[in-house]
Amino acid sequence: MLAKRSDVLESARALSQEAEPVGLDRDTVEGDIATGVIWVTLLLAALLGINRLYVAERDQGGFTGMRLAPIDLTALWLAKAAALFVYLVALELVALPAFDLLLLGPGLDGALPELLPILLLADLGLAAVGALVAALAIETRARDLIVPLLLLPLLVPVIIAAAQATEPLLSAGQSPDDLAKWLGFLALYDVVFVLVSVAVFDFLFDE
Repeated sequence: MLAKRSDVLESARALSQEAEPVGLDRDTVEGDIATGVIWVTLLLAALLGINRLYVAERDQGGFTGMRLAPIDLTALWLAKAAALFVYLVALELVALPAFDLLLLGPGLDGALPELLPILLLADLGLAAVGALVAALAIETRARDLIVPLLLLPLLVPVIIAAAQATEPLLSAGQSPDDLAKWLGFLALYDVVFVLVSVAVFDFLFDE
């Protein structure tokens, strides 16, 4: 019995010494790890911007004035979606070069021609859905909790598609064979949610 216990302890000790944390023992990242870091960073940054998207209008009584004005309230959604899109693009202009300099293994030089449409289509989807969900949750007391609960399930398809399209571009020796398929999916996602937002936004603020 003692011999078996000592064998088990020695095996466990050997395994613990051989085990290495994934991604933490390297100076650079690539492939799926690099893709995950990029899109999780962008998603968290988007959540921060979406939570504050309509705060000024709520605090300063802007919604009342817009309801009384003879304008289509869809213009408000369009302005907020455009502002969020510009915010995401500006964030990427700062974050991606820093990421390339500090962490990325293969570099962005070979990925940028194909990476640009992925980023732009994903940003458009994030902006369209984010502007709509932020308007739904702005009058609630637990806005910081409600926005992620409503938003994240809607953003799962666009994040998965963007990550699948990005991963081969950040992997050495891989070609983006399915890039057209994922770009088509992102474009379809954007069209659907832009149309849905335009159709329902005016009615949300009439209530």
